[in-house]
Amino acid sequence: MRQVEPVEQIDVQAASAEQADGALLLDVREQDEWDAGHAPGSLHLPLSELQERFTELPETAATLVICRSGSRSDVVAHALARIGRPGCANVAGGLQAWVAAGLPLEPADGRVL
Repeated sequence: MRQVEPVEQIDVQAASAEQADGALLLDVREQDEWDAGHAPGSLHLPLSELQERFTELPETAATLVICRSGSRSDVVAHALARIGRPGCANVAGGLQAWVAAGLPLEPADGRVL
């Protein structure tokens, strides 16, 4: 079995900056959570559909995975790294930390469920 490096844990400020530089911000929350509010420019692929749809992910040098608190996204980041996706990182604290840091949500009046 191939050895996989530990997945980096990055804070929301770094995630926002890396997304602005072209990294994929992958939101793995479920549809109702996404509809309530999400990071602008993020790609939605619910954890419940990931196994069937992960091949739909665009090729990028970095994939930053986010959820509500950072738990589900950590599992997904590790899983994607295990299958060879480059540059996987977990956004520590998830969207709760994103909002606490004053970063925007879509829609503008969005909230984190």
